[in-house]
Amino acid sequence: MRIGELARLTAVSERSLRYYEQQGLLEATRTPGGHREYPPASVDRVIRIQELFAAGLNSATIAELLPCMRDADGGPAADATPWLEQELIAQRDRLDRAIGDLARSREVLDDVIKAATNR
Repeated sequence: MRIGELARLTAVSERSLRYYEQQGLLEATRTPGGHREYPPASVDRVIRIQELFAAGLNSATIAELLPCMRDADGGPAADATPWLEQELIAQRDRLDRAIGDLARSREVLDDVIKAATNR
């Protein structure tokens, strides 16, 4: 499928799809006319990439994780390793720390607001 169709099916911009390709997250072949051609499995791949970005991971981490993740049909990825679970847990722990830091910052700000408004 061409880039426009992949963009339509995944609700991801063509610009983002080109970025994913540039970052090694997505692969396309080229037609003789130079157009990108994506295999049908690219739909699931783009959705997985979007999920990982939404989880707060950066493109370098996603590139490292994708080869280890299960295929869309639930089968194991060719390179699945125990490392994948450990890395995902580490990413979740990083988010938990960030949430804790933000909660503490909010508490400090609440104290500042209280002191500033004498409430």
